[in-house]
Amino acid sequence: MTYQSAAPVDSADVSFTSEGISLAGTLHLPVRDAVLPVPGVAVTGPFTGVRDQVAGTYARGLARAGFAALAFDHRGFGDSGGRRWHEDSQGKVADLRAAVSFLQSRPEIDGDRIGVLGVCLGGGYAVRAASQDPRVRAVAGVAGGYNSPAWFAAQLGPVAYREALASFLAGYDEYMPAVAPGGGEAAMAGDEPYAYYGTERSRSASWANKVTRGSLHSLMTFDALGAAPLLARTPLLVVHGRADAFCSPDLAAALHEQAPGDREIVWLDSSLHIDLYDTEPYLSQATAAVTDFFARTL
Repeated sequence: MTYQSAAPVDSADVSFTSEGISLAGTLHLPVRDAVLPVPGVAVTGPFTGVRDQVAGTYARGLARAGFAALAFDHRGFGDSGGRRWHEDSQGKVADLRAAVSFLQSRPEIDGDRIGVLGVCLGGGYAVRAASQDPRVRAVAGVAGGYNSPAWFAAQLGPVAYREALASFLAGYDEYMPAVAPGGGEAAMAGDEPYAYYGTERSRSASWANKVTRGSLHSLMTFDALGAAPLLARTPLLVVHGRADAFCSPDLAAALHEQAPGDREIVWLDSSLHIDLYDTEPYLSQATAAVTDFFARTL
């Protein structure tokens, strides 16, 4: 299987359920020289992201390389059900299990060759889901957020870390902007997130610039790094920028180091986290690394 940036794909809207919650997805299938059934990959994207943003970009790239790829809206976001605009870490892991089950149910897909790809925060969810689900044959993360509560506490200081958690709990059900210009308060503060989500680059009718404050508590307490030693025989690929102010390269290196089996890390010379969302040549480099990896492991 070879990634072809201009190859056509066949896409169809689909739906499936996760713990009784209806999830909306788009299934991307190869249309050129594909011998069915093909391997399948569930794709999960960044914090607050929906299926026609980053996840859809990578899913189409996988389909061009001969895979079936499912991009979907996690619970609470986009066109899916669930509590609106709330980051539910354990729920997102359950959604990935449901996505694997959905892929296995499709006649076009080889149910014994299923992988998971996560971009940004989705990288952490992908690793955690793979560590808990032996049906996942390989897992890859691109610009992944491999969150570690212990690492956060070490960076902030243990007292400041707990004070941050207390502030998130105090306003747990309140909404705040996901991004904001000019240094305004936002869950993803700063100019770089706004340069993607606040502009036409991320245009999507189903994305909303809001998220609960409780979502930040979820992020700060979710342990993705701790899943690394649990991957056992599940091959791991880490693709990361050497410079990344939002998803730590140190945590990416630690995840790779702590995984016990077949593992690979690819460093890209990007300068921004969002370079790996949609900016060339980094998008093509990351997509090629991912498709080559899944071709070898699925």
